[in-house]
Amino acid sequence: MFKTRFERSILIIVVTLLGISWIEYSREAVNEPASFDLAEAPLVGHLAPDFTLALPTGEPVTLTNFVDRSGDSGRPVVLNFWASWCGPCRVETPEFQRASLKYLNRAAFLGVNQGESADVVTEFGISFGLSYPLLVDQSSEVSRLYNINSLPTTVFIDRKGVVREMFFGVLSQATLEDRLNRLLEEN
Repeated sequence: MFKTRFERSILIIVVTLLGISWIEYSREAVNEPASFDLAEAPLVGHLAPDFTLALPTGEPVTLTNFVDRSGDSGRPVVLNFWASWCGPCRVETPEFQRASLKYLNRAAFLGVNQGESADVVTEFGISFGLSYPLLVDQSSEVSRLYNINSLPTTVFIDRKGVVREMFFGVLSQATLEDRLNRLLEEN
């Protein structure tokens, strides 16, 4: 195809220049500020998808009642997906209770049960002496909305409703408080 060394050299130079141009173009595209509103998506950096679930008593709880997407009057939210049969969930539950009391009125804790009845959720809350809201997601609708594939999973949401981190697995008290302190310092 290329008969001379000169032709091959020209081809290499052209390909190299195209590659460098593409890299520079990509950097500029990434660094440009977004000119659009954040979309709801269960991804870090996106607005947390809003939902309404019921407490075991039937009272509805809506995520956007805790956050303020237009200002600073909201509170960070710790959204913990769990189930009563999940051993690791049982291990971390006391940590969430302690943190919910420590950060009372500064952060909201919501425990989203995955696929169990209101009676099971109530019994679990009583057995652990929980005071933060436990929400019934018997059809796992919100778990699907957030693409929850393993338990426990904890979603950290800032006061404006943006997902800041998704943590998979058991959270220690130190890690939980570190993440909460970051959210509280953020805004």
